[in-house]
Amino acid sequence: LDGAVRLRVCRRCSPNKCDEVRKVFQLRQIGPSQLLPLSPRPGSDLQVCMSKNLTCCTKKMEEKYQVAARRDIQNLFQTSSISLKLLISRYVAVFQDTFEILLRQAENHTLDLLQESYPSMANRAVAPVRELLTDIGLFLLGSELGVDDFVQRFFDALFPLVYNHLITPGLGDITQGYSECVRSLSRDLRPFGGVPSLLADQISRSGVSGKLLLQALHLGIEVINTTDHLQLSRECRRGLLKMHYCPHCQGLTQSKPCMGYCLNVMRGCLASMAEIDTHWREFVHSLEGLSARMHGPQDLEQVLLGLHTLLKDALGHAVKNGPQLSAQVHSLCGQPSRKPAHSVSIQHSSSREGAPLKAPVRVSGDSLTVRRRDFLNSLRHYRTYYGGLADQLCVSELASGDGLSCWNGTDTVKSYTLRVVGNGIKAQSANPEVKVKEADPVINQIIDKLKHINQLLQGKSIPKLGSLDQIETGSGDAEGHYSGDCDDEDGCAGSGGGEVKRTFSRVSKCKSQIFFQ
Repeated sequence: LDGAVRLRVCRRCSPNKCDEVRKVFQLRQIGPSQLLPLSPRPGSDLQVCMSKNLTCCTKKMEEKYQVAARRDIQNLFQTSSISLKLLISRYVAVFQDTFEILLRQAENHTLDLLQESYPSMANRAVAPVRELLTDIGLFLLGSELGVDDFVQRFFDALFPLVYNHLITPGLGDITQGYSECVRSLSRDLRPFGGVPSLLADQISRSGVSGKLLLQALHLGIEVINTTDHLQLSRECRRGLLKMHYCPHCQGLTQSKPCMGYCLNVMRGCLASMAEIDTHWREFVHSLEGLSARMHGPQDLEQVLLGLHTLLKDALGHAVKNGPQLSAQVHSLCGQPSRKPAHSVSIQHSSSREGAPLKAPVRVSGDSLTVRRRDFLNSLRHYRTYYGGLADQLCVSELASGDGLSCWNGTDTVKSYTLRVVGNGIKAQSANPEVKVKEADPVINQIIDKLKHINQLLQGKSIPKLGSLDQIETGSGDAEGHYSGDCDDEDGCAGSGGGEVKRTFSRVSKCKSQIFFQ
């Protein structure tokens, strides 16, 4: 009788079934085939895949299966998020490329204006114009340059040129010493009227919006990196093992979990991740709000491409008030001291007259506004990503189809009969498959960052100097802090191993060149 019972309970664990388990074990590179028993055996030493039947598993196999189950699910996380991550990363690169194009256009328009309207001083103004645009680029990319300072520095450098070539032109250039005296009077005499203040205000407002957009996108990538490499709790790891590989121990290598069973396991494993949902939805909505406000003085493209118009107004104001400015300069610096005419450097050596400027034609597809709109239209499709991830994985990847026999954690059945819980931490108190103790501290950290950036994006909080950099800390912030329970069997080694290399580089204060990756 005992033999008959044994034959009846282990029909699925016949030697040929263990051969199938061996094949799958090797095919998926779960571990060495020597770990498998030659024939079905009692599984009293197993910790998770326990069964009254004989089993094709050993304790060592069970350990390997647990590692494989964790690897499989994290691969699924990364596969599921790759299109979202690429979308954001690609837009960061596009934003920077478009911004670089705008800087070139602004330079061309400005120098073209000078060459056509003020040819006598155009070549001398090239260096100050390029320094201004370099400073604008560094400011947008995160440097701590003060906008008022570098804008005023530009107009300070411009005043001696305007005085020398437009207000009191002579046979020779004013001397270096006299030029420095004229420069020192710029802030008091305000030869360019209110244009410097207006330009500084426009750069500040549009630049902060552009900076904030970039910082928000980098935080978006950090959120994805963090969740892609989330350490799973012990309960979750055991649940995944039981769902994915315990049926193999009974020879059921083709079995898939029942839909309700899969949802309970995955909603338990991703309970903390589901808590991101509200804040991620708000993040997408807040980006849309910021984008809607990026027009007029907050439209970086409009500000940069209007630079030459403001400069024209500034120069016109100085020329119009030339006699008064000349008298003021004479009273404070004395009569102009000029170099002999023969010592004046030949300006045509660096002239742009021989090679007409090519002001790039603006293509609507290249505009920041159009790129931003296209990006946000695509991002909207991912606004429910975190709230629906567990369900998406079960429906598209993990669970058995309707009407098919499925694995319920202990056997193959027609349907799963236990209660199916909802998403989020609170709903897991009734989860029959995975016990969730508390919210994951790493997820709580990323939620705090999302809350902060959302406040900034909505204009409810004004970023202070350096505060934007503090948001974008990278996944290195979490180094040494792991999600869930972690023990020796996990091989826990931090959660940042797969972080995408940032396309946005920290920029030094060196103003000789802007580096775009």
